[in-house]
Amino acid sequence: MALIKSISGIRGTIGGKPDETLSPLDIVRFSAAYGTWLLQQNSHVKVVIGRDGRISGSMVKNLVINTLIALGIDVVDVDLSTTPTVEMAVVFHKAAGGIIITASHNPKEWNALKLLNNKGEFISANDGTAILDIAANNLYNFATVDKLGTLTTDETTLDKHIEAIINYPLVDVAAIKKAKFTIVVDAINSSGAIAVPALLKALGVSIKDVIVLNEEITGKFAHNPEPLPQHLSELCTTVVKQNAHIGIAVDPDVDRLCFVCEDGSLFGEEYTLVAVADYILQHKKGNTVSNMSSTRALKDVTEKHGGSYFPSAVGEVNVVTKMKEVNAVIGGEGNGGIIVPDLHYGRDALIGIALFLTHLAKEKKSVRQLRNTYPDYFISKNKIDLENGVDVKKVFAEIKKKYKKYPINTEDGLKIDFEKDWVHLRTSNTEPIIRIYSESNFETTADNIAKRIMQDIKEVM
Repeated sequence: MALIKSISGIRGTIGGKPDETLSPLDIVRFSAAYGTWLLQQNSHVKVVIGRDGRISGSMVKNLVINTLIALGIDVVDVDLSTTPTVEMAVVFHKAAGGIIITASHNPKEWNALKLLNNKGEFISANDGTAILDIAANNLYNFATVDKLGTLTTDETTLDKHIEAIINYPLVDVAAIKKAKFTIVVDAINSSGAIAVPALLKALGVSIKDVIVLNEEITGKFAHNPEPLPQHLSELCTTVVKQNAHIGIAVDPDVDRLCFVCEDGSLFGEEYTLVAVADYILQHKKGNTVSNMSSTRALKDVTEKHGGSYFPSAVGEVNVVTKMKEVNAVIGGEGNGGIIVPDLHYGRDALIGIALFLTHLAKEKKSVRQLRNTYPDYFISKNKIDLENGVDVKKVFAEIKKKYKKYPINTEDGLKIDFEKDWVHLRTSNTEPIIRIYSESNFETTADNIAKRIMQDIKEVM
């Protein structure tokens, strides 16, 4: 059982003792801290609340809503939704902020509060620190009975989100409709079961040509909800069985995206951003950004189109900050997170699907043929669980010392550049683990680099 308080929100497992898990007391305390922070900036505040399909979602949402109302804050409840939809809803409603109740790719026992500012973007590190301080010191002041906040519901936000996508200049509904795609979707028993089919219908894909797996929204995920190859065997098999053109997998809150080729092979989550960037850059010259754990293929594609590539620290807020600094036209993360800045500054699987299908339709290639047009790099993604009391700084210092003859970047954990390969070690913002990512032109080399570093880490621990 765990509780992780970070500058971007609060995440933990349901059930257990307060301050050790995401208990009702912790949910109320952190919601009150966020609401208090908003009220420090404006006397009248409106907040948008949405959730994914998790088992605990409704319970957590009700605690959050009533805590904010008790502070005198007006709440707009969009209920079952996606992370990018809630981000856009903050802007639709001209709200002061928003809370997305989702633990993203974590298993069913987890949930979290993700906090947004008035632009529908994740709060900054400084703002997160201020909220943590309010929570730590119980600096709340609840409203009197005649100044309680109000509650309204809005069931139109997904429709507005989809409308914005189909009206995006580089989304070609006519081309997608003409292609007559057959598509299999793994909705992982969450919000994607509503959002993805609705998007595909709006894009001109016939309902009879959309097969949805795990479409019952129970929060009892049919498999590990992180859209990684080892979790998508059912999707891969069904694509082949149905003779489909493409398979689509999203995570529970629909901000991550990956594709399956018509032969049942994985397109590769790292290449989701690469392909979408390739399409964007064909029509809009400019720069790109991804985090430093993402494939170098994005740099290759960017430079092919005459743009410049910039790496950022891991984390959506860091990618967005860098994108704004360099005026990037497309960015995201190698985990299948697409950020299209002139739609909104947030990872959005729905705009990613629309742009990818447009690209596919215009190229008149199969998904496998499209994948073969991009350089082949292999990333080995691994993790080591952290036991209580492990000194991560000491671990990283020892690894840094051992590999001191190689170029090392310490901006975000530890990234070591070998002659043609790299490895990136960092603690997770969402789980008590060290992530180890390594990349090479050869899969076995990437795996061996990761294994060697993991052994080094275990010896130090």
